[in-house]
Amino acid sequence: MKFDSIIIGGGLSGLVAGISLQSKGRRTLIVSAGQSALHFFSGSFELYNTDKSYQEALKGLDESHPYSKMGIERVLELASGVPAFFSQAGIKLLGSADCNHFRLTPMGVRKPAWLTLDGYVKIPSDGKFPYKNVTIANLEGFLDFHTEFIAAGLAEQGVNARICSVSLPELDYLRTNPTEMRSTNIARAVKGDVLGALAQRLSAAASGTEAILMPAVLGLESPQAAESLKARCDLPVEFVATLPPSVPGIRTQLMLRSYYQKIGGTYMLGDTVEDGLFEDDILKGIRTVNHADTVFEADSFVLASGSFFSRGVMASQEGVYEPIFGLDVDAPSDQFPALSLPFPC
Repeated sequence: MKFDSIIIGGGLSGLVAGISLQSKGRRTLIVSAGQSALHFFSGSFELYNTDKSYQEALKGLDESHPYSKMGIERVLELASGVPAFFSQAGIKLLGSADCNHFRLTPMGVRKPAWLTLDGYVKIPSDGKFPYKNVTIANLEGFLDFHTEFIAAGLAEQGVNARICSVSLPELDYLRTNPTEMRSTNIARAVKGDVLGALAQRLSAAASGTEAILMPAVLGLESPQAAESLKARCDLPVEFVATLPPSVPGIRTQLMLRSYYQKIGGTYMLGDTVEDGLFEDDILKGIRTVNHADTVFEADSFVLASGSFFSRGVMASQEGVYEPIFGLDVDAPSDQFPALSLPFPC
């Protein structure tokens, strides 16, 4: 089976590559094992951690930095087009092309961010939180959202935070087992008419404060549920990242995948590239675990298999290696000393 381009990896990098190539008329295939780092998504993207303007900071990078190798002007040009790129798939990102703003972590820590999903807490670049008095509302029984930590972090920024817990009968069946009370299961249950009841409870609990902060657990396939809740509440509602799995991250991956397929791309889910077919050291095709008898050929290949989390790079006692093609990996060898055990085995 022949394609113009094959992308190995269906996470953020793979989907961006696939959409870019498919939009230019290339016939593309994405091979995806399934879960990606987007399932751990914070709700924000980072370009470079700096308090200066990006133009100033990036131009001071060492020549060995990937941005320097690409060319700083090219990096900035591509970065400026990111919000419009994501908007094609219905994903709205907020932020400045000039400098970082701040995001709020699940532990209440303020960290720099470049672009943040619409609806998330976004602290301006001057570091001043947009509200003085807020209500941090959790869903009763949800353990992956730590209100006390968030309140403590906000207190350090001069923000008074009231903590409350909201109960919904539609979630009772999940609360019987703490392992079931996870963000993705909540997202499947809290939709439609349930959003109206949730909005009433949140508005009542937050009376007298300026805004509601709640876990980002609404809308697995689109932001519609989150937008609907915000429209029904009496106060502004801002979402805060939870511990994984990340509902907005999964939604981002699904929306990018849906758009990629809409424009004609082929997405092969739940499969893994096993090896490659080379001619004169040039990759001509690949075989996958689920299609062992089929060779997928292409004129070009994009390796977007990620790092350690997605097993795109692996480590052993001997060092770091790329597991599919055995490609060179630039990693310090002195970080992998011989294993020594304090006891006989």
